[in-house]
Amino acid sequence: MNTVWIIAAVLLITASAITMYRLLAGPGTLDRLVALDAFVAVMMCGIGTWAAYSLDTTVTYSLTALALISFVGSVSVARFRVRDRDGGSQ
Repeated sequence: MNTVWIIAAVLLITASAITMYRLLAGPGTLDRLVALDAFVAVMMCGIGTWAAYSLDTTVTYSLTALALISFVGSVSVARFRVRDRDGGSQ
């Protein structure tokens, strides 16, 4: 059973690294917003995996808080963002 937890941890770390790269290298604000949403989803999966591994349900309250903050943040950024300018056209 420990092999399953190790594989889950490696996959979550890999997903975090990939989304962090997209967050830092994204050419536009919407790319970064999608990467941030994906990163929060990976964090929520990590917390859920930790809750299942440790059999501790007290950390699951943070899942609800992350889901609400992520939703409100995404909606507010999508609503109030300024359009990106193209590199060559003005």
